[in-house]
Amino acid sequence: MAPPLRHARLKLSQGQWFWHEQGIRGPAIVLLHGAWHTSQQWVPVMARLSQNYHCFAPDLLGFGESERPDRPYSIALLAEGLAEYLESLRLREVYLVGDSLGAWVAASYALQHLDQVQGLVLLSPLGVEVKGQASWRGAAWLMGKPPVLVWLLRGLGPILRLLGHWASLDRLWQVYDQYQQSPTACQILFQRRRAEIQAEQLQSQLPWLKRPVLLLQEMPASPVAEARIQVYARALPQAVVKQLPTGPSRNCWADAPDRVADQIHQFIGQRHPSASA
Repeated sequence: MAPPLRHARLKLSQGQWFWHEQGIRGPAIVLLHGAWHTSQQWVPVMARLSQNYHCFAPDLLGFGESERPDRPYSIALLAEGLAEYLESLRLREVYLVGDSLGAWVAASYALQHLDQVQGLVLLSPLGVEVKGQASWRGAAWLMGKPPVLVWLLRGLGPILRLLGHWASLDRLWQVYDQYQQSPTACQILFQRRRAEIQAEQLQSQLPWLKRPVLLLQEMPASPVAEARIQVYARALPQAVVKQLPTGPSRNCWADAPDRVADQIHQFIGQRHPSASA
């Protein structure tokens, strides 16, 4: 039986952080959510890991139930907040697990705190530049437009349906509505100057990430997602790449939390045999 799931809040210099916590023994695992999710995404995975590990899943600053201060957001800001969070909890040695944006934060943090991070599990990570158009370009463009323009474009739906463009437009609105729920992620990913985003990308720094890394690729994956994994794998020769199939949600942590937990457990258990017992 899994230990009880606990919830906590902590006031830090940047603002209040909220997190889920489960388990009391074993190596500490900190799980960082993706761009369009919150710490809640990791609860099913934590339930399976918490018998062997002490698990923490925070809402990053500006997400979920953590505070949303009115300030410019960046990967550096989130990594600084993570550093203060771990210091406040006296977590001196941790494994970091991150999904998409959370993986970018985890890798950025590890590059600055190699002595503290024992290993990383990066699921479909962002943080490197690859060629090709990402699927969110159209919705990203809409995010910066006046609400009245968005309303007018939505009104064109029936006409576009007759012209055979409804499927692509429907997908556009689904992504746009998703983005509306996560303004912090929108600001970090595509509402900053391009130079600011490029300055935080990791391709030139990854060779310095001298820590065990497990790269998890959700399948089927877009060409852009596959390209990102390849950049990480080439820069991290010691990294292990595993593919995980997805189901209806297209998120392996939701469709197959057992498989995700098993991969994390195997990765950490190789370095902590006592946790595998």
